[in-house]
Order: sequence, then structure tokens, then C-alpha cells
Amino acid sequence: MSGPAFSAVVLAAGLSTRMEGRHKLLLPVGGEPAVRRVVRAIVSARPEEVVVVTGFNGRAVFEALDGLDVRLQSNPRYREGQMTSVASGVAALQAPCDAVMICLADQVLLETADYRELIEAYASMPYGSILVPMFGGARGNPVVFASSYCPEVGGGRVNPGCRKLIAGHGGEVFLHEAAHDRFCVDMDTPADYLSVVARVEGRTVSAWQR
Repeated sequence: MSGPAFSAVVLAAGLSTRMEGRHKLLLPVGGEPAVRRVVRAIVSARPEEVVVVTGFNGRAVFEALDGLDVRLQSNPRYREGQMTSVASGVAALQAPCDAVMICLADQVLLETADYRELIEAYASMPYGSILVPMFGGARGNPVVFASSYCPEVGGGRVNPGCRKLIAGHGGEVFLHEAAHDRFCVDMDTPADYLSVVARVEGRTVSAWQR
């Protein structure tokens, strides 16, 4: 495939605090656990390697990914926030690569083609070493950055999933304007879950379900 060699870190350690007692990554979407749907799409984009960072309910996440070509990296500090999972995942990367993609395990609408779109956009950026997708003025995920940032990110001094990385390297950030909103849709609440399942199934969500 065309484009730079990239590796993917998938953040799958969170507590699902806004999902009213359910673990969002294990909720069924399209007939499989949400996390498996997401990781399967990432693997199909042909990265050099995929590291999935686990924490909360890690054993169940591990079982949901059975048979996929990924490595699991446990983050014992997951309760301290997403930055620790980013650092843990990046530090665990082993294969040489040109770029690293930080993926969210609850972006169930993203397809393999969407991940490839970001890598191709990264390869053709007119400037910069960090790519952030956008739609309608909103910044989304995954973020892609040059592998030269790995020592800095793996040391936990920056968080590529938030504004701190962008602010710290503002001149290196390229905003990729997408033609769809999928990069800006995740699944934090029961209403979010109903909405994404409806989109996967090709249905609309009525106002009373939102």
C-alpha cells in the first residue's frame, strides 16, 4: 500500500464513567464488541504493528480481541487519565515506522478506508509533522504524528490526544479537513451508543432516544 509506514496505538483502558455502569468497549455494535470492530478496522489498514492499551476490565477486552494480530499493553496507571495510556502504548512500540497513529477504541464508525485516508493525507501534507482531522470546525481523532516524537511522547511529557501536543508544536500541526464527521464521533454515553448503532444499522435515531 502507498503512504508512509505507520504503527497504531489503540487506547482501550478507560473507565467508561459516563456509560451508566456498562463497559462501552464491550457493547455490541454490528454483531461484535465495539472494541473488536474498531481494532479489526485498524488492523485491516495494514499498520506495521498495533498496540492496544488496556486497563479497566482488561481481561474482557483481551478476550474480545482474540485472534486479531495485535499486542496488548497493560497500563497500571490507567485511572490517572488518557495521557498515561498514550505514553504506555507509544513506549511499547517495537517495529520501525515513519508515523504513529493514536486511535480511540470507541470510534466505532471509522472504517479501514478512513484510517488509510489519514495516512495518505499525512504523506501529502504541505507542511508539518502532526496531522489532526477536522470536520465542520471540530477537531477529531485519530491524531497522527512523526515517529521522531516517540521518545517525548513515550516519556509521558506530552499527550498527543489533546490540545497540549498541538499547543506545544503548533507550527507542526496540519489540520486535515475531512468530508464526513466520523473522525469526530465517539461513544461516551448511552445516547451516543444508540446513535452510532443506528448509523451502523442504517437507521435514524428519534428525538426521544437522543
